[in-house]
Amino acid sequence: MDIDALLSKLPEYYTVVDRELITRAYKFADKAHQGQKRLSGEPYITHCVAVAEILIDLQVPPEMIAASLLHDTVEDTSVTLKDIENKFGEDIAKLVDGVTKLTNLPRVSRADQVSKKKNSKQATVVDEDEDAEEGGNLLSNLNHSRRHDLATETLRKMLLAMGDDIRVIVIKLADRLHNMRTLSHMPEKKRYSIAKETLDIFAPLANRLGIWQLKWELEDLSLRYMKPEVYKDIAQKLSERRQDREAEIAQIIQDMNVLMTKGKIEAEITGRPKHIYSIYRKMTDKGQPFEMVRDLRGVRLIVPDIPSCYAALGLIHTNWRPVPNEFDDYIAAPKDNFYRSLHTAVIYNDGKPLEVQIRTPEMNQNAEFGIAAHWLYKEKKPFTDSYQQRVNWLRKLMDWKQDVDDAQEFVDGMKSDVFEDRVYVFTPRGDIIDLPRGSTPIDFAYHVHTEIGNRCRGAKVNGKLVSLDYHLQTGDQLEILTSKHGGPSRDWLNLNLGLVKTQRARSKIRQWFKKQDREQNLTQGRDIIDKELHRLGLDDVNIEDLAHSLDLKNEDELYIAVGCGDLSIRKIINRINDVEKDSTDPLFQIHAPVAEREDLDAVNVLGLKGILTHFARCCNPAPGDAITGYITRGRGVTIHRQDCPNILTVKDKERIIKVDWGEAHRTFPASVQIKAYDRQGLMNDIS
Repeated sequence: MDIDALLSKLPEYYTVVDRELITRAYKFADKAHQGQKRLSGEPYITHCVAVAEILIDLQVPPEMIAASLLHDTVEDTSVTLKDIENKFGEDIAKLVDGVTKLTNLPRVSRADQVSKKKNSKQATVVDEDEDAEEGGNLLSNLNHSRRHDLATETLRKMLLAMGDDIRVIVIKLADRLHNMRTLSHMPEKKRYSIAKETLDIFAPLANRLGIWQLKWELEDLSLRYMKPEVYKDIAQKLSERRQDREAEIAQIIQDMNVLMTKGKIEAEITGRPKHIYSIYRKMTDKGQPFEMVRDLRGVRLIVPDIPSCYAALGLIHTNWRPVPNEFDDYIAAPKDNFYRSLHTAVIYNDGKPLEVQIRTPEMNQNAEFGIAAHWLYKEKKPFTDSYQQRVNWLRKLMDWKQDVDDAQEFVDGMKSDVFEDRVYVFTPRGDIIDLPRGSTPIDFAYHVHTEIGNRCRGAKVNGKLVSLDYHLQTGDQLEILTSKHGGPSRDWLNLNLGLVKTQRARSKIRQWFKKQDREQNLTQGRDIIDKELHRLGLDDVNIEDLAHSLDLKNEDELYIAVGCGDLSIRKIINRINDVEKDSTDPLFQIHAPVAEREDLDAVNVLGLKGILTHFARCCNPAPGDAITGYITRGRGVTIHRQDCPNILTVKDKERIIKVDWGEAHRTFPASVQIKAYDRQGLMNDIS
């Protein structure tokens, strides 16, 4: 690779010192990777240069370009972080360390790999995204479970780095983008898993950072390898209609220019491309074939200032009929990732929809580059307040991270709290709260304040009482009903009840239980474990050995961990299953549970216990029946069977509330007959 070709692509405002730094980094990396090749057969340095070129397009500071050239030297060569620090300074060394994937992770030593690379003149290096869970030289001898654990730890380290230095994650995104561009050189069986991880983690991450350029290409490339036939079909149909579409857009731009000139509004108008993944989403969301997706065209207007945005919008709506429910004002109410623009759709002269975006040059720059827009330092201005707001926003999204030690739980939490689609709801005072789609009133309560969450006992949405498992919708206004004393219910941590969606809320709930008296946690934990083991017929479990297998000192530590919510009962049962499978002499003997009579009046209302309840005499519900509750005036909640005629014909549906049987009810052995077609994996599905 010619260093002059790379330097020629650098922005003009890079100084002589900046260019000298990048030249030194290139030469250092080129020498370190000498003799190494990628799976494509190209010299390894081509990958480092390609990552640097992606970042140059984002116009990032020179330190990031230098770090991108060096990002694989520590992982794949004999170079150490100390070498990087001595030659390029502490700041670049920290960036390289943040992007390096495996050096600081437990369980796997890289020493053997490094020594091999020292002695090998022609080494084929599997790039950092081409090992971990997907395989690769480093992990070839690890079993599947350890590879999965390592991949999860890898993601955890990367996501934690996001809260410490945003630059690390931007380099990582550029790194992943080039690997996706060259994914065809990977074995076919590995392409799907890499593409899925990209779509699940990296594309949403680019979206949260607002870097639209990276987001759309990561999504398109992921679809290409996850659903190649679908991708090829859409791409082919787009290609067939390209000439007609380009002619339509040219005519639309001409008409728009005439309209803006009449209104004395300066506007730069361009056609807005539709990307394959966004078309695929429209097809799947609406259940329509490609031919029925009509809004495949759009234009973007760049106008001088905010008043001009609204003036242009007025002209467009006056000239063409707006499509109902298609107007969004992200200038007055910016998106959670600080995106600002006006969006509308109108029926154009040919009777087909036309999407229109209107924004200022600054808004456009922020939309294209996201958080990277704040590194455009042509005028050497200091960071703006909005940049710090973005960083603080990202850190706030992850303020639960220190409470989660389990890597899989951490990554799942990131997916649910940070990457999923959002809903926007209002407090009683009108403040906008941004939550993941599927969030409940409990999630909202903990987002507002920890104490409000702890004392939450009910919720009103738009003035009407709702159950605590209600899924919030954009535009809902919430009022949380609280008690003066008390705390959260342990049922809130039960995933099957669906009362809590976000990792943030779960962490706060666990914190509350941690602060409770040790003896209380010990007693509650013992009760929870004993009841679950008894329910499953696992009477002969050695609790001490079970605690040791979970890396806990003794059985008391196990009970306390369960009692305060640090350890889920599901993880314990999974561990028991693992021991059963691995042992030739099963440690745990399964027995049918013994029938016993307990209090039949144990009913949970909205995930809470102790609420005044009584059973309806009209249907006499018994444990095991499907039940529902009806809020009476002054007599608490009446429990009916769900098929009770009186509850089916009640007029005041708002007073019907969700209830379920508590833990204390009669259990008894029962014969179960399962009929199924014999197939591979049947026993696993049944168990």
